[in-house]
Amino acid sequence: MITTTTPTIEGHTIDTYLGIVTGEAIIGANIVKDFFAGIRDIVGGRSASYESVLREAQQDAMRDIQQRAMALGANAIVGIDLDYETLNGSMLMVTISGTAVRVV
Repeated sequence: MITTTTPTIEGHTIDTYLGIVTGEAIIGANIVKDFFAGIRDIVGGRSASYESVLREAQQDAMRDIQQRAMALGANAIVGIDLDYETLNGSMLMVTISGTAVRVV
């Protein structure tokens, strides 16, 4: 499945717009990751553990949106938008939305 943040796909023509699709993933971060992230806040640097959790959530949400688009008969999703949020300070939420289309 072709996925893109752009409204068109170079070299393809959108034949049918099938509707807006969304994907969501909420993943909890544990106390160990919180502890090491807190240390990173003090000394600086990137938090590899949180980056890994965010990547996992993004991949889960992307699989979700692709499955919903395929159920509509789409072979592409255009205009994808990603959003990241924290819930209750310990849950990470990724939402993805886009337009399911059939391209030729």
